[in-house]
Amino acid sequence: MVSSAVAPATSNPPARVRYLIRGLASEETREQSLDVLCKNRLAYDNLAVLLWNSFGIMSVLLKIITSAYRPLLSDGLTENVVTQVCNAIALFQCVASHPDTRIPFIRATMPVYLYPFLNTMSNERSYECLRITSLGVIGSLAKVEDPEVIEYLLSTQIFPSCLRCMEVGKTLSRTVSTFIIYRILLSEKGLKYCFVLAERYLSVSQCLGNLVENLSEDDAENLPQLLKNIIGCYLRLSENERTRPQLSSYVPWKLLDHKYANIVRSDPEALADLRQLVCNLRTSKSCTTHCTDDQPASSDSSGSSIP
Repeated sequence: MVSSAVAPATSNPPARVRYLIRGLASEETREQSLDVLCKNRLAYDNLAVLLWNSFGIMSVLLKIITSAYRPLLSDGLTENVVTQVCNAIALFQCVASHPDTRIPFIRATMPVYLYPFLNTMSNERSYECLRITSLGVIGSLAKVEDPEVIEYLLSTQIFPSCLRCMEVGKTLSRTVSTFIIYRILLSEKGLKYCFVLAERYLSVSQCLGNLVENLSEDDAENLPQLLKNIIGCYLRLSENERTRPQLSSYVPWKLLDHKYANIVRSDPEALADLRQLVCNLRTSKSCTTHCTDDQPASSDSSGSSIP
């Protein structure tokens, strides 16, 4: 039995990691072992593989995560509970990110245990911490170009849960949830999924519109990435010629204002996407020259300014 969560000094990092993982099995050392593993998870090679293959350890992490369900519903979350659960979810993300454990992770449907944190409607600090940490797990899956991962995400409640996070979360969780939607839409299956039901398409376009209308310029750190993700989502939706006319009525023209264009100007990919979005939404053939011009254009009749 491990008597201390702090592994003895050793020149063998794998031995230290195994020591800490064994510490998760004991209630006496679990909290400290969890904290140390979480803080050093990026420094430990193959931590994900060791976590996944260590007998009973994923069950321990699940026990920690599910222990928050009851206080989540009763507003009884304490700082200690939130910290432990976020640490456990962070180790989930480690497993979800590793190429050797990613597919077994989704085949075991481990992300479903994060739904309660994604579906909360409060944006208080404790709920937001659980929300953003859970989104980190899904984001790690979504960033991988793997058909099985996309298939899994589309077969679950991840898509509507992310739309909910876009509505109720703060800027960082909105940024990550919009990134997940964008990554799903990048796949042909994901784009088709969005257009299968008119209600689903409308929900996505309206949710994106609300995001733009409620952008917070106070969070200068996350705003550029959030804007990039929003533009990317709109661009993918605009590639459907059949619904393009309807989409133009949902895109807030303020998204095309100089203020937001200047925020993404330092990102060539985001600026190119914004220009292409404008071209797709406009019916005039002159949009081609409008969009390739490096100089800001004057406002058009709709009140927008095209970068």
